Amino acid sequence: MPPTTRPAPTGPATDSRPAANRPADSRPAANRPADSRPAANRPAANRPTGVHRIAVVAVPPVTAFDLTIPDLVFGSAELDGDPVYRVRICTAEPGPVTTTGSLQVVVPHGLEEIAEADTVLVTGSASRADADERILTALRAAADRGARMASICTGAFVLAQAGLLDGHSATTYWVQAGALEHRFPKVRVLPQALFVDDGPVLTSAGLTAGIDLCLHMVRTDHGAATANAVARLAALSEVREGGRAQILPAPVAGADGSSLAATRAWALARLAEPLTLADLAAHAGVSVRTLNRRFRAETGTTPLHWLLTQRLEQARELLESTDLAVDRVAARTGFVTADSLRGHLLRRIGMTPRAYRTHFARSAADPRSGTGL
Repeated sequence: MPPTTRPAPTGPATDSRPAANRPADSRPAANRPADSRPAANRPAANRPTGVHRIAVVAVPPVTAFDLTIPDLVFGSAELDGDPVYRVRICTAEPGPVTTTGSLQVVVPHGLEEIAEADTVLVTGSASRADADERILTALRAAADRGARMASICTGAFVLAQAGLLDGHSATTYWVQAGALEHRFPKVRVLPQALFVDDGPVLTSAGLTAGIDLCLHMVRTDHGAATANAVARLAALSEVREGGRAQILPAPVAGADGSSLAATRAWALARLAEPLTLADLAAHAGVSVRTLNRRFRAETGTTPLHWLLTQRLEQARELLESTDLAVDRVAARTGFVTADSLRGHLLRRIGMTPRAYRTHFARSAADPRSGTGL
């Protein structure tokens, strides 16, 4: 899922190579923490200054569902009631654009939007080998000036055609992962990942994984509180990490029609308590062995890893939106001690609680952030 805190590039000592061709972080891309550098320390083209401009590139024939995701997520993100992103959908020939289904959509903007964008996001497309050269040229130019480059679903094929995934880890819709790997051998394809953040380029799997990727970018730019507010508007109940598998090994419901959704909701309301596998199994009315098997089948991860992710997400939101002392944040989120919270946060995002709060905190006096007292 991104690099840890790094100093801002300065002066002539910075790497002059195009951003998308610089060496990638050597850690497994799907497991990297979000880039939690303060906004002032991110590369200028990636830094939200005022309203962050996002160009969504429609490459015909487009996947209509993918095209709606950026507006849904970024268009809902606000700080103190003000929008923080401006989304523009563009294409090489503005006007009606064919889709992979029976719909036809109208795209009003041309490729000049790419030249002005801080983030360029290519959505799913059936043009997996013959994308318009004008689009590829515009994408290369955006990468060369340091724009954040991203794709949803088979949009990864377009980035790969532009040469922007060479030497990077990436993912795509699992059905097309083998084709991406075969056609572009310089790309390290991670076929199971929901999304991959590999420095200057980000890619996601198909359909709803695009929502996870966009939420990840909001979280990277503006912190967990803003991202979680957007997730609630999208009726998403929990954070999904990039390393989670795209395809679950079994249907979400059990053979008897049951699900562990009620147990997950029960646990989310009790994160401050020292929950164990036995506690979760008892609530679900199953054995620990059955709990582990069904939990992984439903969520793609283990109960304890899921619990840790939810605790960290709540801790991040409390650090941002309240002035609670770190030990109280730890107690409220089930980490018990400040040292435990500090260790887990460092491993997940490469920052201490104090550093995270400094970078992302909203005023505790803001009535919309809550005082936490």
